[in-house]
Amino acid sequence: MGQDAEVTLSPAVRRYRPDDRAALYDICIRTAHEGGDARDVYPDHDLLATIFAVPYAVLEPELTFVLDDGAGNAVGYVVGTADTARFVEWFRSTWLPQIGERYPAPSGPPATPTESMLNLLHTPERMIWPELVDHPAHLHIDLLPEWQGRGFGRALMHRLLDELNGQGVPGVHLCMSIANTRARAFYDRVGFRELTVPDPGPVWYLGRSTVVE
Repeated sequence: MGQDAEVTLSPAVRRYRPDDRAALYDICIRTAHEGGDARDVYPDHDLLATIFAVPYAVLEPELTFVLDDGAGNAVGYVVGTADTARFVEWFRSTWLPQIGERYPAPSGPPATPTESMLNLLHTPERMIWPELVDHPAHLHIDLLPEWQGRGFGRALMHRLLDELNGQGVPGVHLCMSIANTRARAFYDRVGFRELTVPDPGPVWYLGRSTVVE
């Protein structure tokens, strides 16, 4: 049996499989409102994962890991890209044409949460900042609430960091809502530090080395 084809008997981090895609959509929407359930905020429950989770699994499945509950079900994930600039180019040229008909760009300034997300979807270049040149990789991580606070987030993070480090990537960053204070405490515990980026939004940019000590 291959390294990642094991039958998991207890919760464990494993590589993403194509049949985990539905779980990415579900986990993303259920953790998207300051770490809590956003299904009442976004009528289309697939929208957020279409921006923040699934494209990473499509482009770089080797950098996508899930927490398996022991019965084959993904209950958390970490997704990432080793090269943000390359990811943005692919997102613009390949991903948007695939999903743009379902998710057209807003015709004016965003007036609803959905329109704000659609604006983000159609402006992938927003992810590129010269201040982040030393942290070329970036990531997103989410766990269902009942699996948080038990060390699984750290395990997911370390698995991705090890993979990035093995690829020779020196640093990784993430962007998060300032309102999500619980997530900020987690990122502080796993070694992320605030980076100075002139983004006018209510967000923090955090970064760290890919070396796990």
